[in-house]
Amino acid sequence: MKLTLAVLEGSYSVHRFAPDAPVPETVEQSRFYSVSRTDEELSIVCEARVDLAAPRSETEWRIIKIVGPLNFSLTGILAAIAELLASARISIFALSTFDTDYILIRSENLGRAREVLHKAGHRFM
Repeated sequence: MKLTLAVLEGSYSVHRFAPDAPVPETVEQSRFYSVSRTDEELSIVCEARVDLAAPRSETEWRIIKIVGPLNFSLTGILAAIAELLASARISIFALSTFDTDYILIRSENLGRAREVLHKAGHRFM
């Protein structure tokens, strides 16, 4: 399956907090953000310009969106993208929503990731 992809504007950060930490209200200043809480951590992805004062943060990420919505019956979409990028030695951080998937790529790898995905027949908006 050939996909339509889009690169979101801006640089993003991934933040890690203690599992019982409150979600910082400032996260809502980000146009795109994702919040996940588990027994082990509170993890937040948001625009790098939003300072969350997290104990641990990884910066300089870009986001590639798989343009959706994608039907829940579709299988292997994220795996196929991950495999292509892994073969080019590009690591990813993946997020999924009800409608689609998002792939975070280190900023320095975005150009190469675009080339790999384009060569595989995927189209960028």
